[in-house]
Amino acid sequence: MDFRLSSEQQEAVSHIHRFAREVLSASASERIASSHFDRNKWTQASETGLAGLPLPEEWGGSGFGALDTMLAVEALGQGCVDMGLVFSLCAHMFACAVPLWRHGSRELHERYLSGMAKGSLIAANAITEPGSGSDVFAMRSSARRDGEHYILNGEKCFVTNAPVADVFLLYAKTDAQQSYFGISAFLIPRGTHGLTVTTGERKSGLCTSPWGSVHLDDCRVPVWARVGDEGAGATIFHDSMIWERGCLFAAYVGEMERVLQQCVTHARERRQFGRPIGHNQAVSDRLVDFKLRLETSRLLLYRAGWLYDQGLPHEEAIAQSKLWVSECAVQCGLDAVQIFGGAGVCSETGIDRLLLDALPARIFSGTNEIQREFIARHMGLR
Repeated sequence: MDFRLSSEQQEAVSHIHRFAREVLSASASERIASSHFDRNKWTQASETGLAGLPLPEEWGGSGFGALDTMLAVEALGQGCVDMGLVFSLCAHMFACAVPLWRHGSRELHERYLSGMAKGSLIAANAITEPGSGSDVFAMRSSARRDGEHYILNGEKCFVTNAPVADVFLLYAKTDAQQSYFGISAFLIPRGTHGLTVTTGERKSGLCTSPWGSVHLDDCRVPVWARVGDEGAGATIFHDSMIWERGCLFAAYVGEMERVLQQCVTHARERRQFGRPIGHNQAVSDRLVDFKLRLETSRLLLYRAGWLYDQGLPHEEAIAQSKLWVSECAVQCGLDAVQIFGGAGVCSETGIDRLLLDALPARIFSGTNEIQREFIARHMGLR
């Protein structure tokens, strides 16, 4: 069992980390303070290939497998202080571009996939509704077939990238009598008649990643805008979540690595009672636990990616990874604030960002309660 990265992987990781630190982190504190999504930073990231990591080279992507994508996203999270930008890029890639690539028609590929891979088109995934949440199949949005078109009605909320998106991957019920097989997916460009977007409230975590609601009022879309077969929407969404739960959370592993190094440096330099605070067992034990959470998160993450790339059973491993990484990121965020003391709750130091950015991670991509249910089923407990 060889845990070493290849020279190509090391080179890619080093390049992305350096670019994220030097370019994407520039002026990050100002963007975070104002909750500002910077389209120029998005463009710079996209030009480096960070909007289409797993997409085929044929369409302008990098053609990375799951593990290589995880390595790239981890390097991005380690180098880029603006985790909102990282989150927007990942939501675009894994919840929109990947399902379009894996399930969309050739016509949809030719119209949209290259633009999404290059980041010139920003995509948003719209599935959550005010009354459904984790109960996805309880969605009320409908899509009624009318000749060579569908007529869509309904409302979606908590849609990442909605205020800046050029295209929406939207899910609606095409058969109200069905549950899993009653949902279909549609790719709908912004500006389509009957589709309107409202901007969401300001967020405390991932605050530079814009979100909002999508409203459908007799929104008419052609049949060719459907992604996959009618009734295949739930399968498509499930497949996209395998990528999102697996790869997006690599960014938190990267962020934990960055914050751990900040904490270690602080523990060596900050002196109390005549010695560095790192000499106190209460502090060193906290940092050791931080390190253990980071390394176990990384091992679970890489194992899940490797299993996926090998075509081996991987869904339980991805659920375990998502659950563990998100919980560890929250606890590490708490520890970082504690180690920095009063400075840890000062927004100018940025130490509180790990905690604030990690709190939503226990909710999105399937709540951690849902992940525990899924793992329990694999254990034969359900």
